[in-house]
Amino acid sequence: MTVAGIISALIIGLIIGALGRLVVPGKQSIPIWLTIVIGIVAALVGTLIARAVGVGDTRGIDWIEILIQVVLAAVGVALVAGVYGRRSVR
Repeated sequence: MTVAGIISALIIGLIIGALGRLVVPGKQSIPIWLTIVIGIVAALVGTLIARAVGVGDTRGIDWIEILIQVVLAAVGVALVAGVYGRRSVR
């Protein structure tokens, strides 16, 4: 992986993670680095799912793939925020 690939993965992860975080209602008390990690994982898994379903490579913007990625990021943020929030209370 090149430096440009790493930087683009971080930027895409940040965007997908932030969109996922915006979808989840309430305040999530997780650090930004964890949001980026969730976004990167959601982007990768969402791309795999979109390709498996056959909507990963369309003409123009792949809106369905982006929707899948954001939904996965929202689920990931909600799960991690619940676990992370409970862990820091103890």
